[in-house]
Amino acid sequence: MISSVRGLVRSALGSTVVIEVGGVGLGVQVTPATALGVRINEEARLVTTLIVREDSLTLYGFPNADELVVFELLVGVTGVGPKSALGVLAVLTPNQIAHAVAGEDDGAFRKVSGIGPKTAKLIVLSLAGKLAVTAASTPTRPSGARSVAASVQAALIGLGWSERVAAEAVDETLTELADAAGTDSAPPAVAAVLRLALGRLGPAAHHAAVSNGSGRS
Repeated sequence: MISSVRGLVRSALGSTVVIEVGGVGLGVQVTPATALGVRINEEARLVTTLIVREDSLTLYGFPNADELVVFELLVGVTGVGPKSALGVLAVLTPNQIAHAVAGEDDGAFRKVSGIGPKTAKLIVLSLAGKLAVTAASTPTRPSGARSVAASVQAALIGLGWSERVAAEAVDETLTELADAAGTDSAPPAVAAVLRLALGRLGPAAHHAAVSNGSGRS
């Protein structure tokens, strides 16, 4: 079992971060917010879990143990695979998930792409009593920023850009906005970030992406 990885980030494309450990590049599946939070050629540490399938070995990484614990609980729910569990964490923080479960609010999970009504109810029932609710959450980055990044990236992919290009545009746009506004500012609106990202990419880039057949990854 690979419990954590630490090393230089060699690439961060969409939901995959490659971290070099001892000369070996390990591909780690992460949320869009986690991918946006690392920097190329800088050190990063992620707590991880290795999921073994008949045809694959996939490493999933998280910035803190809370997310890892929630992820492992989610994949234990019938109908929730690793990708869906990662999708939940891309939208909700561990504390928000705990609050939703405690309040029997399955609607919070139906907002996640790929999670239907039945699965949402199963999540609430299966996780009942397994998560501690805290008065205040202290996630690595605001849940609002996490949701904005995921929403804008999905919108760009839907418009025809590749996952890599979309992730880079969102990363650069949010970094520019954060530098201008400061760390204590509220997360920007999805529409504003999308508009700036589209302005950064431009129609020519979109045409090139579609012409090269890289519109979707």
